[in-house]
Amino acid sequence: MYSYLDISKQSVHQQIQRDREAVDLGSKFIEKARQIRKDHPALGCRKLALKLLTPQMGRDKIEGLLLQSGFRIVYPPNYTKTTHSVRCSPYLNLIQGLKVNGINQVVQTDITYLWVKDKFYYVVLIIDVYSRRIVGYQASNNMKADANTEALRMMIKQRGKKNVTEMIHHSDKGSQYHAALYLKLLKDHHIKVSMCKEAWENAYTERLNRTVKDEYLKLRQLSGLDDLKRELARTVKLYNQDRPHWSLPKQASPVDFEKAIAKMSPAERPVLTLYNSETVGRVILTTQGVRNKEAAPRSVKGAVAASFKLD
Repeated sequence: MYSYLDISKQSVHQQIQRDREAVDLGSKFIEKARQIRKDHPALGCRKLALKLLTPQMGRDKIEGLLLQSGFRIVYPPNYTKTTHSVRCSPYLNLIQGLKVNGINQVVQTDITYLWVKDKFYYVVLIIDVYSRRIVGYQASNNMKADANTEALRMMIKQRGKKNVTEMIHHSDKGSQYHAALYLKLLKDHHIKVSMCKEAWENAYTERLNRTVKDEYLKLRQLSGLDDLKRELARTVKLYNQDRPHWSLPKQASPVDFEKAIAKMSPAERPVLTLYNSETVGRVILTTQGVRNKEAAPRSVKGAVAASFKLD
């Protein structure tokens, strides 16, 4: 039979050995992926592959292995409204077409809901648009402005009072962001108020809300507000320090990206151009001598996911 097929016994046994090694290696990747999913329960297969890269197997092969092994994520639709807008807001959108090249220049914030046991709870998140770092957060059992105010205070404390002066605070037209105490806190720290008219103008926090809620909090065992607050703090830490981010160089985490740009001069830092009227929702990060050749994203998801690479 070997002679008829023009192969040797040695080559057959070598192939069997290679197949066994491939199965063993694949099993190790799957076990490591399961361990990562304990912290990041809905991390996509491609981001899992980034965290599992080795010289023995590249990203695409690892991603294919994970997809075949049942790691694919399916997201449910979102039908709940959490924004009670103030129709006649005196605040304009200050970030349209803006270029930023560092942290503490623009933050965005929004509220999302979470159904726990038999009632709704609400989560407030504030994100630094440039580094994608969550800089303020709070959970509550109501939609009053108190939780938003606490998240804002957290952001000011974390970033430092001197560093938030002239920062732009961008949100939707929710009534919480028109609360007297909230606006006074912004004014006292010389933070500029910016508000959007449409959801896509607040794309960073819209996407962040979905990630935090659908990929983390919904998959935790929560019994009430105390559990939610504890898991929210844990999720923020994982998101900031451990989760790969497509829109950052080398898919770095927000904390790693901030450490990298801290070593650069302002002229060396990548420039983030926010959307403008011609390219709705378009987000482009560029650096001197590097061109982004990708087409403009056609959706909010595409806008938030746009990325660049450094040489």
